[in-house]
Amino acid sequence: MSTTLASPDAPLPDDPVVLQGMIRELLTLLSSHKRENEQLRHRLDQLLRRLYGPRSEAVVGPTLFDGVTPPAAATPPTPEPPAPPASVPAVKRGHGRRRLPEHLPRRRVEHDLNELDKFCPCCGTTRVKIGEEVSERLDYVPASLVVVEHIRAKYVCRRCQGQLAVIVEKFVDHQPLHRQQQKFAREGVELHRSTLCDWLAQAAGLLAPLYELMVAAVLKSKVIHTDDTPVRLLGESGAQTGRLWVYLGDGEHPYTVYEATASRKRDGPMTFLHEFTGYLQADAFSGYDGVYARGVTEVACWAHARRKFVEAQKTEPALSAEAIARVRALYEVERRAKELPAAERLALRQAESAPLVGSLGAWLEQLRATVLPKSPLGQAVGYAQNQWKALNVYLTDGDLRIDNNAAENALRGTAVGRKNWLFWGSETGGRTAAVLTSFTATCKRHGLNPWLYLKDVLTRLPSCPPEQRSALLPTAWAAAPTATT
Repeated sequence: MSTTLASPDAPLPDDPVVLQGMIRELLTLLSSHKRENEQLRHRLDQLLRRLYGPRSEAVVGPTLFDGVTPPAAATPPTPEPPAPPASVPAVKRGHGRRRLPEHLPRRRVEHDLNELDKFCPCCGTTRVKIGEEVSERLDYVPASLVVVEHIRAKYVCRRCQGQLAVIVEKFVDHQPLHRQQQKFAREGVELHRSTLCDWLAQAAGLLAPLYELMVAAVLKSKVIHTDDTPVRLLGESGAQTGRLWVYLGDGEHPYTVYEATASRKRDGPMTFLHEFTGYLQADAFSGYDGVYARGVTEVACWAHARRKFVEAQKTEPALSAEAIARVRALYEVERRAKELPAAERLALRQAESAPLVGSLGAWLEQLRATVLPKSPLGQAVGYAQNQWKALNVYLTDGDLRIDNNAAENALRGTAVGRKNWLFWGSETGGRTAAVLTSFTATCKRHGLNPWLYLKDVLTRLPSCPPEQRSALLPTAWAAAPTATT
């Protein structure tokens, strides 16, 4: 059944701000349709040319050899007179200590690690020598001068260095293990895929105590943002759709933690959030209903509500544009409130956003009587009205946000990586991915270099007493005087 377009004679809103936003949306839609028409016209021209054009056509457009002039007959070049020598600027000599004269004899004094110190503190593997540091001291021997070279051997654990590289490349740069395997092979290092998987699992196991500390901190937040994304999971019964859930703590508990589950059943968020009692901002997934039934306050997302009207633009451009313009007015208030303290942000919302939301609610009520419930616009109206109570909650507290975009952005890396590594090999692999992604994402949230952080923490964690582990969390590590960001 077709949807009837709004009549050109339909009354327009009286609010100038809404009218301006409506005009912008219609201009954007018009520009989009123009680009789409140009693309369709181009494709139609190509199709007609292919069907009715000549079988052999000359090359149209630039080719590989455009601009290359055929070589002419060999003609000896006319020699040019040599340029007069330019004056050579004087070389400025640097300051600082100069190297001792090369002609002096040298005596090596080597400083090496003892045998016990050559074992890696993380995994127990014997570290390999990768180079030397040489420092020179001028010594005096009666009747002669000699240079004494102090050689300090430098060691590194190839296993742990490779382990860190695999973590960062997979969960930050989204490189699947088979590509990393090929990269190691080009460097002359043959590694089995199972070895790389074991490295990731071992690192996740070492980091598990810190991961639990981050989870506990997030659950103490006043506000948690959450979302989920599908990931293909290879289980014992074949391929199935697993889920990766993200939970963002608030400013007082600034950690981004992930959890992997074998399905999208409500058990996932119900189990993870069983101790949480604050505000939960999420989409309209019914799996959160049990969490809200325990007293957690639902905060809906205006970006989701707006998206429904964007999807309805092709069938109801005018009415959809007005709805989008009304939501845009709410975001304009948020733009001005962004840098304000929570109390001032709340006051601004109550003064300006609350009347706009009330007007939008009355307009949606009128619109519902004129549109088909199953049409794209009717579904957009229905979604907004079903979520209306939760969409109003952000007006009651300055610490709340107008949308859940922060959680959606935290899953974008997984969406990119999923196109490369395709699936989890098992539920254990999903758990490993969730733990390691929690640390790389939290490092990104605080502007930390994940390689430097993980290198330091994985070295210190095995010998760190449980009561001191909180000092290794990303926030505490970044604040430490020795941290390198």
